[in-house]
Amino acid sequence: MLDLTYEPPHPKVIAGAKHDWELVIGMEVHAQVASKAKLFSGASTEFGAEPNSNVSFVDAAMPGMLPVINEFCIEQAVRTGLGLRAQINLHSAFDRKNYFYPDLPQGYQISQLYHPLVGEGEILVDMEPGVARRVRIERIHVEQDAGKSIHDMDPNVTFVDLNRTGVALMEIVSRPDIRGPEEAAAYLGKLRQIMRYLGTCEGNMQSGNLRADVNVSVCRAGAYEEFMETGDPGHLGTRCEIKNMNSMRFIQQAIDYEARRQIAILEAGGAVDQETRLYDPDRGETRSMRSKEEAHDYRYFPDPDLLPLELEQAWVNAIAENLPELPDEKKARFVTDYGVTEYDASVLTADRDLADYFEESVGGGDGKKTANWVINEVLGRANKAEVTAREIAAPQANAAILAMVARDEISTKIAKEVLEIHIETGRAPEEIVETEGMKQVTDTGAIEAAVDQIIADNPAQVEKAQSNPKLAGWFVGQVMKATGGKANPKAVNEIVQAKLGL
Repeated sequence: MLDLTYEPPHPKVIAGAKHDWELVIGMEVHAQVASKAKLFSGASTEFGAEPNSNVSFVDAAMPGMLPVINEFCIEQAVRTGLGLRAQINLHSAFDRKNYFYPDLPQGYQISQLYHPLVGEGEILVDMEPGVARRVRIERIHVEQDAGKSIHDMDPNVTFVDLNRTGVALMEIVSRPDIRGPEEAAAYLGKLRQIMRYLGTCEGNMQSGNLRADVNVSVCRAGAYEEFMETGDPGHLGTRCEIKNMNSMRFIQQAIDYEARRQIAILEAGGAVDQETRLYDPDRGETRSMRSKEEAHDYRYFPDPDLLPLELEQAWVNAIAENLPELPDEKKARFVTDYGVTEYDASVLTADRDLADYFEESVGGGDGKKTANWVINEVLGRANKAEVTAREIAAPQANAAILAMVARDEISTKIAKEVLEIHIETGRAPEEIVETEGMKQVTDTGAIEAAVDQIIADNPAQVEKAQSNPKLAGWFVGQVMKATGGKANPKAVNEIVQAKLGL
């Protein structure tokens, strides 16, 4: 971990008409397990397939069809738990959650209520350098997804697509440790980052691959600290759940609106009803969906078709030994090994492929200069073109360009031109520099001749520079311009200073 002391960010405070109020937020994140087959059947999980084409007899709940656990999905959930420093429960069990909906053929969902696969863990959510929120994970349970009801294809008919039915989900439940809209988005972003590093969830919110239910309540200042001391949730106020959020921006907007709605009710002397709500992004508001159900409303009971899941510690240990380096550890190593700032390390480790790209670009060179190059030159161009850094330029090309700069063969300005030509043509940087005549001029005789000519042509500017040495930079610029940017800037500066007697 980073050898830093993290300060927790201050909770979001909203000023009401009568009091100041603080937010308390917990999240239930539904992450689709990265697996080619579903949780209890061999049907494909391919996204975008023809409606109802990825449906087995088990998914369709045909009579006599029995579920069979996909071991790889369990392994992926265990891997996720280990990545969140969570307790892996060697004994877990599946339960039936009973409710009726057209896209749920069985009339129940197979989930885990009483004995989840993964227990308590934690995530460190970076808000800014030196400031982070530690969010506790309560549990991760494995369950099957429902299908999809489509209401907007016909004014009179609802269509049902069962392709998603039975797809494995990990429901990651946090403690109410999140204290503001920005923290909620950052928490979800960090969770997605970790799972992408682990390869356990693609984290694509647009395709429904990652969805969040957000529980929001408000309380008076100091009430949260009382909750942390006593464990009594009564200090936190009545929560409302905002269902099926699939956008970081909308999550923040929904939390802010919902908090203000609850504050208005409380300050008017009313009471907040515990309920499930939906966010309408067009109106920018939440609306009531249904009263909040409790566990007994779903009539949970152990699934009679599935035996309890018993794991061996040696199997869990083998998974743990093969975990990749995770974002926090990689970030700490980048700061230590390459001398980059914590901020730059955060940017470079945001994506696993980008982190690998950076290390391939270093190529034994200067880590800090490589970080600046990748972030400012390569990523800047990649973001503008809406592609990845690797699609813009090969990491070996970055290493070659920066090595030539280090050897004073080309200037930083010329390096940028070499990168542009490499992007356009795919040619090797060394070949570009050679054939385009871009090598830096280090011949002091040639540089002196250029300096002498500029001085001879600009006597008035010489007098100004001699009275104000800061103006010597003008001569350096003129020499660089005269040599097409190929003169060694350090040599030019030294010769200008000497010639002007500064």
